Amino acid sequence: MGTINVTAENIFPIIKKFLYSDHEIFLRELISNATDATLKLRALAEFGEIPIEQLGNPKIEIKINKEKNTLHILDQGIGMTEEEIEKYINQIAFSGASEFLNKYKNQTDTTHGMIGHFGLGFYSSFMVSDKVEIFSQSYKKEFPAVHWSCDGSPQFSLEIQDKKEHGTEIVLHINEDSKEFLEESRILELLNKYCKFMPIPIKFGERETTKKISEDKESTIKIDNIINDTTPAWTKQPSTLVEDDYQKFYRVLYPSQFEDPLFWIHLNIDHPFHLTGILFFPKLKNHIEIQKDKIQLYQNQVFVTDNVENIVPEFLHLLRGVIDSPDIPLNVSRSYLQSDASVKKISGYITRKVADKLESIFKNDRKDFERKWEDIKIIIEYGMLSEAKFFDRVKKIALYPNTEGIFYTFDEFTEKIKEIQTEKNGKCVYLYASNKEAQHSSIQSAKEKGYEVILLDSPLAPHLIQKLEEEYKDVSFSRVDSDHIDNIIKKEENIISKLSENEKKELKKLLESNIDKHKFTINLENLNSKVSPFIITIPELMRRMKEIRQMSGRGMLGIPEGYNLVVNINHELIQRILSESDEVRKKQLIEKSMELALISQNLLHGERLSQFVSRSFNELIEK
Repeated sequence: MGTINVTAENIFPIIKKFLYSDHEIFLRELISNATDATLKLRALAEFGEIPIEQLGNPKIEIKINKEKNTLHILDQGIGMTEEEIEKYINQIAFSGASEFLNKYKNQTDTTHGMIGHFGLGFYSSFMVSDKVEIFSQSYKKEFPAVHWSCDGSPQFSLEIQDKKEHGTEIVLHINEDSKEFLEESRILELLNKYCKFMPIPIKFGERETTKKISEDKESTIKIDNIINDTTPAWTKQPSTLVEDDYQKFYRVLYPSQFEDPLFWIHLNIDHPFHLTGILFFPKLKNHIEIQKDKIQLYQNQVFVTDNVENIVPEFLHLLRGVIDSPDIPLNVSRSYLQSDASVKKISGYITRKVADKLESIFKNDRKDFERKWEDIKIIIEYGMLSEAKFFDRVKKIALYPNTEGIFYTFDEFTEKIKEIQTEKNGKCVYLYASNKEAQHSSIQSAKEKGYEVILLDSPLAPHLIQKLEEEYKDVSFSRVDSDHIDNIIKKEENIISKLSENEKKELKKLLESNIDKHKFTINLENLNSKVSPFIITIPELMRRMKEIRQMSGRGMLGIPEGYNLVVNINHELIQRILSESDEVRKKQLIEKSMELALISQNLLHGERLSQFVSRSFNELIEK
């Protein structure tokens, strides 16, 4: 058996240069250490180990000295003795916070806010510094203050120092490559990014304010510029907050967002893990851009990342807000999540809480749920497609509006249409439209039959339809313009053909010689004589596959572009084409009929279109 030896000469350069992916992290780490030092002192006061007066009103202060190229981080916390500096600073990867937590783990919940775990954060200071100094006075007044200094090599100096107030000051001598961290604007940017909600007040300079000194006089005074909110909304009990509190907090998180959130979910759990947070539902309509910077992940109020890929299910990346948990497993540099069983549990909990909230709104105020539907349907549909348990929870509250704007659940709509829209083979057919204007004439044809048409216009509709057909074997979905309505919902009734078999063969041959048969599949149908003579449709399965592939960014590779041409052989115009003796005129009739059918499929929208097409076919007959 042997022992692995790790020397400071070997490990120190690695820690300084490669432990953290971004050098700016040093400020977060040093302020986190200062926060822990202050929280330790607060805990000792609560435990009765020091008088409460000794705690005072502690804050952390950040100072810049451009003349000396130094950046200072000062706290009024527990401080360190000479022996403690030897233990916590000179021993790499020995965490003072972890040791403190272990010592007082059974005392109270006060220690929950401790941030440090690895004992490495202090050394991030050498990424931006030629030299680092520590001036520290322990809260134990019998021990003298100490001064520690190191230039980034394994050698250091440690000596007794004069310092009366307990606490620690870290002085960074910023190196030539890191002068940006001597700029106030840069430091303020980092404080707002990482420290905006830390639990101890952080002072960065001063600001002017007015003070009333008499009824008609005001005086301008300078006060501490505190950059953080130490008790953000997610750290409070939901019962203590009102709607305005949540709205204001949303504005703090997203100052450039103009619209208010629709509603929110306040997360608060202590077992089997500790997690708090607030998730906001923004107004989305049909936007499905997955942005991974809308939910912010914190650990004990310290910003970690805005990439919550593992901790929050992907469909909820459309939300905004904050999640805070000391139990989220992070890598050593606290820059990203590590895979862990607790991550799945947390993710499952968040999913359940979202489902609970949606069910609550639906049951308590359905009208309100319907008003919000257009803005939240993308989230619900995405969740139904990606999470089986979420699908089971929300399938009874997902809404399907008809083209008149009346909302139904799946069960409600099935009950409404099952008698009239069940075709001869026993399947209940869900007719749907993706665009009310473009598919107006087909919708009208369906309504004339007494059928109901639902509106599925989200980009996820093709995927959702597939999912629903898999889940409910006795139903099928067909877009209302995928075929003539009598072919979509086939009944037992038979319409007698006005053409003989020879006339059908003649018509088929005539059409194939004048129409691109590679693009159009010609189907001769015995339809009502009032139905248009030429109807161009896209087969439901082919169109659905096309839409799914296009949404996934794969285009139409492998799927042929083709249409059905439904020819109503009972229409008067067909008789006119067959009886026309002039071949040129016959060809013109076919071409004009095709042109009108193409217009009906692609160009004009709405009621004017159906009137125009109907009138045009009649004009062809008259001519």
